[in-house]
Amino acid sequence: MEQWEFVRRREELMEMIGAGNIALVPTAPQVQRNRDISYPYRPDSYFYYLTGFCEPEALAVFVPGRAQGEYLLFCRESDPAAESWHGRRAGLDKARSQYGADDAFPIEDMDDIIPGLLENRKQLYYAMGAYPVFDTLVLEWMQTLRQRTRSGIRPPLETINLDHILNELRLFKSPNELACLNTAIDISIKGHQRAMRYCRPGIMEYELAAEIQYECLKHGAHNAYPPIVGGGQNACILHYLDNDRMLKSGDLVLVDAGAEYQYYAADICRTYPVNGRFTPAQAQLYNLVLDTQKAAIREIKPGNHWDDPHQAAVRTMTQGLLDLGLLSGSFEQCIEKKSYQRFFMHRTGHWLGIDVHDVGDYKFENNVWRLLETGMTLTVEPGIYIAADDGSVPDYWRGIGIRIEDDILITATGADVLSAALPREIIEIEALMQSR
Repeated sequence: MEQWEFVRRREELMEMIGAGNIALVPTAPQVQRNRDISYPYRPDSYFYYLTGFCEPEALAVFVPGRAQGEYLLFCRESDPAAESWHGRRAGLDKARSQYGADDAFPIEDMDDIIPGLLENRKQLYYAMGAYPVFDTLVLEWMQTLRQRTRSGIRPPLETINLDHILNELRLFKSPNELACLNTAIDISIKGHQRAMRYCRPGIMEYELAAEIQYECLKHGAHNAYPPIVGGGQNACILHYLDNDRMLKSGDLVLVDAGAEYQYYAADICRTYPVNGRFTPAQAQLYNLVLDTQKAAIREIKPGNHWDDPHQAAVRTMTQGLLDLGLLSGSFEQCIEKKSYQRFFMHRTGHWLGIDVHDVGDYKFENNVWRLLETGMTLTVEPGIYIAADDGSVPDYWRGIGIRIEDDILITATGADVLSAALPREIIEIEALMQSR
């Protein structure tokens, strides 16, 4: 991502919070995995969105109108001895020259500097609750200022949740962001195609996960989330993560996996037969899910409500379940009673971006769904899940889980399916699987 993109975001933020106010944005702490081993580090998404800075132990401070500098970055100093063990640091000089900070300070100096920056500000913009340790520091700084009121010094008069402002900024993707997102999607497609070609009876679920991981690493990406590879009835567990069972001929396998490239996440799911051929019963359910997804995608256009695609999915799914005999009663009764939730129990999609389940309001305080607008990105992922022990359905449908998920950009004319290159029609999937 070009640095001017981060500059633009910071300028938008500071214009929104206004002169005389201040915003604090900490990054995520390093998390210990076990003993003296840490998890691979990933910065806080809000922090990265504004700074492009990827090191732990850092804080961004925004003070619009401050003559001595509006964007301050607290970070680790350069330390050759520590860097020889744990990797390079930007240090204070590169925090300014490479990451655009007006000034930079050692992270250890926060207690000495931050209270002075907070003095007599009207509003403090801060996302309380994300990092309890840092929350404690903020409260201590505020208390320090309260104790100096007789000297004419006070803490900010009001604390405002910064998330709401940043969520609205992050919801609309710039051309640079879309380029990163499209790269993540392209890598994910390569991974899914590789897994489809490799799939066969007798391999383990984790082997398909490894095929996708290979493509991610090969192209400079990582998993955006732990891959879900559920064979047979494991596909009915929505967030199945064990990935430790053998794939059997005659079963379907549900593979939900996406790459993260330069901190932008793809999220794609396909379901296909382990042996490369759908049975007639599997094809009936699969085509219903596919028809449901297509109905939802048709409702993605500027001016429609967020809920419109889901309601289209619900109507198509409900009618299909009635036609197959999996639901009984009238269409209107099934909609009113939400009978479809027995087999389709989740929403049809979510926002997509730096986070897989990206930020942004779906509904406003007046209980009105937000309108879809150009530049938003989201997923569409309907599914059918029939429990293996559901004795009320024919045995050839028991233990089947099917989900189809694609990534969508809203354009002026409707929905652009960014992941359309990955086959989802039965004939295309079977042809790809036979091409190994």
